[in-house]
This record gives sequence, C-alpha cells and structure tokens, in this order.
Amino acid sequence: MTCGRQNQRRAGLALAAAALFLAGCGQSADTKGADGAKGGAAGAGSASPSAGAGAGAGASASAKASVAPLGPGEVRVGGEVAKPYSVTLADLRKLPQASVEVKFTSAKGEQRHTYQGVLLHDVLKTAEPRFDAAKKNGQLRGFVSATGGGDYRAVFAWAEIDPGFAKSQVLLAVSEDGVAFDDAAGPRLVVPQDTKGGRYVSELNQLWVGVVDPVVDGAK
Repeated sequence: MTCGRQNQRRAGLALAAAALFLAGCGQSADTKGADGAKGGAAGAGSASPSAGAGAGAGASASAKASVAPLGPGEVRVGGEVAKPYSVTLADLRKLPQASVEVKFTSAKGEQRHTYQGVLLHDVLKTAEPRFDAAKKNGQLRGFVSATGGGDYRAVFAWAEIDPGFAKSQVLLAVSEDGVAFDDAAGPRLVVPQDTKGGRYVSELNQLWVGVVDPVVDGAK
C-alpha cells in the first residue's frame, strides 16, 4: 500500500510538472505573437513616412509642373500678391506710357538716353500686393526683386517706386531713344534716380513682391 501511494504521488507530481511546462510554452508563444504584431505595426508605421515623403515629392513635382514656363520676352509678376500674372512687351505697349530722360554711368562710360514705357508701380499695383493694412504704412515693409537675363537681379524698396513716397518714375521701358525693344528680349527696367546703371535690368523676366517681416522677425 505504501509503495502504491508513493507511485501515485510521483505520477501526480509528474503530471503537474508537465502541465506547468505546457502552460509556460503557451504563454511564451502568446508573448512572441504580441511582439510580432507590434513589430508589424512598427513596420507599418515606419513605412508611412516614406510613403508620405513620396506623396510629398509627387505633390512638389506637380506644383512645379503647374508653373508654366515663360515665353520669350514675358515677365512674371508674383510673390506676396493677390493676383499674380504675366505681361509681355505687346501688353505694355497698350498701357498708358511715360517718358523719361536719364543720365547714368556704366562700364561703357556715361550714358544719356530717353526711355518710354509703363510705370513699374502701375504694373505691380495690378497684381494687388498684400501689405499688412493693420500696420501703419504697411507698404513701407515691402520690396520688389527684379530679375533679368543671366539671373541678374536687383532689389527696390517699395517706397522707391510708390508715387505716394517718391518722385521717381521707375519704368518698364518698351523703347530706348525711339527704338522699340525686341519682343523676345522683353522690357528693360529704367531707374531715373540712379547715377549708376546697375539696376537698369535688361531682359526683365520676373518681378517679385515681398515683405521684410518674416526675415527681420525670424532673426530675433
């Protein structure tokens, strides 16, 4: 009887040990499955930025493609404006004209010419620059970048071209000394108040209106 009871006890202990072993294996398998699911979720998460980047790149490429290339002699007016547009020499010739006699120095020496064209302020005003009306004389925070052939660029403060602040007549000239500019070359920027010809931008192709606030405030 004693031997039988001992054998039964041993068998019971063996069964209990086997049950504990099997339970441990099942728990380990469940844990690995959870980790695998987490890994899968992480993998999906890590793939998401790449997909987003791809979509962003596609959107960027689409945005660039939506900007039509400039035609010969065409000038794009943009930047901080409500109504960006493009204008050609033919368009400028149909607008009210102004005439200025200028004298300036250049690499070729002293220059004297008579130019006819449209006031730069009038061309930009058509695009409706977006200056902050809540700020006193908000337009005085504005500037204009003029780009010409060979990526040549010059900058003007808005007050230099606004007749409300300056007496100058900065022109988009359509002719020089009575000779019309070639349509494919585009207009020439004429700055009567300058004593040097550096800002007389030839083959003008872009006028960009901006404000200094983002640059100045960002530098604080």
